[in-house]
Amino acid sequence: MNPWLIFSLVFLIIWFFIYILISKSRKEMLLTSIFTAPFGLTEPIFVPEYWSPPSLFNLALTTGFDIESIIFSFSIGGIGSVLYEALFSIKHEKLSRKKMHNKRHNLHLLALFSPFIVFLILMPTKLNSIYSVSISLFIGAIAALLCRPDLKKKTFLGGILFLLLYFVAFLLFTTIYPNAVEQYWNLNALSGILILNIPLEELLFAFTFGMMWSSVYEHITYNKVK
Repeated sequence: MNPWLIFSLVFLIIWFFIYILISKSRKEMLLTSIFTAPFGLTEPIFVPEYWSPPSLFNLALTTGFDIESIIFSFSIGGIGSVLYEALFSIKHEKLSRKKMHNKRHNLHLLALFSPFIVFLILMPTKLNSIYSVSISLFIGAIAALLCRPDLKKKTFLGGILFLLLYFVAFLLFTTIYPNAVEQYWNLNALSGILILNIPLEELLFAFTFGMMWSSVYEHITYNKVK
């Protein structure tokens, strides 16, 4: 079984574990995962510029697409959206009609789509795709905060919690496959900084993804946490 499939399945197992244990978040988790899964189709942006992973039927190298990326995106989408509430006791409550029409909320859609806008702006540059994605996610999270400052705590802690989970999962991955990073990641195109054999870029992605995705459900559904 190839390392990329194993890495994706680790997150899928974590997804099922949280889904079973945290019943109050199942709807949020499933909806966010379904929303996030199609982002796995963006893998050609990363192959081979960022990395060249092994994949089922060798799809990543022959087509740029792969099944593992869809599994990975589905899993981290749901995990990132509920990790904060899985560890802290919170409830969702609909925003009042008055708050929904607050001036800040006029920028609601712009805030949600800002990561895509920023990424499209950065695409023509010489930045490696992983930096473009991380910058886009970070700016998207800040834009969302300007729209919904009430979600500040969930956004920042969500980023830290997902980073920690991702770090542990990646550490497990590199323990099982100690040469995987050198084999599959295009380190010459990156900073070359490894933290316990984990590329710094992976951790930047994890933190910014956790920030953006921790509150995406509340933005889409106009919910607040209490």
